[in-house]
Amino acid sequence: MAGYLPPGWPTGVHPPSSEGFERTAVAWLLDVVPPDYRLHGVLQRHPVALATLARRHLAACVEGARQGYRTARTELGGVLPVSGVDAVLAAYRSEGHRLVTAARAADLVERALRGQEFTPQLHEAPGPPRQPGQHERREQPEQQERPQRPERQERLEHPEQQKPPERPAPGKQKARPPTPVKQQQSVSQQLPVKQQPVKQQPVKQQQSLKHQQKQANAAPAKQRRRQAVS
Repeated sequence: MAGYLPPGWPTGVHPPSSEGFERTAVAWLLDVVPPDYRLHGVLQRHPVALATLARRHLAACVEGARQGYRTARTELGGVLPVSGVDAVLAAYRSEGHRLVTAARAADLVERALRGQEFTPQLHEAPGPPRQPGQHERREQPEQQERPQRPERQERLEHPEQQKPPERPAPGKQKARPPTPVKQQQSVSQQLPVKQQPVKQQPVKQQQSLKHQQKQANAAPAKQRRRQAVS
């Protein structure tokens, strides 16, 4: 498409591959660079060289404006009132917007002078150029609602069909599983051993034993007395 102009194409420059394209491109490029560039005839004879210098010059201006915007309060806060610093920041924003737009247009003109053809793109509506000091924000997609699970959805739709879990009757208890043999042995080892009480003899038997011992002790004494008498 010969008459197609990409977004950001400079005003007053004819479309690429049209009559008067290079003439209008050189005139526009000389307006966005310092006036001393007009003194160099080589730039007018070779528009591609002029477009390359203009692109680099404008890119440097954009970077300088961004750096100045970031440090304006630090550098001028001690010598200017607050209102003066705010006015300087506003000037940075205005010139930054103009420089970014000019740098983008110079890049398009240079690509066209090198023979590149432009075709319509799906995303032809670019956002506004970023001004110095402003950070780009990434658009976060809206969080999509997660679909509910079918079980949960059925519970919400038919709450009367749900039955509470059955509980065992108070008199009935679940049978416990039998403990393994090793566990039984360890439990039996841990239990204390009951000591059997010593059986005590009855009182009468103890008395008879004591009487027999006395008689046995008295017999040798009687024999000694008889031997002494004789």
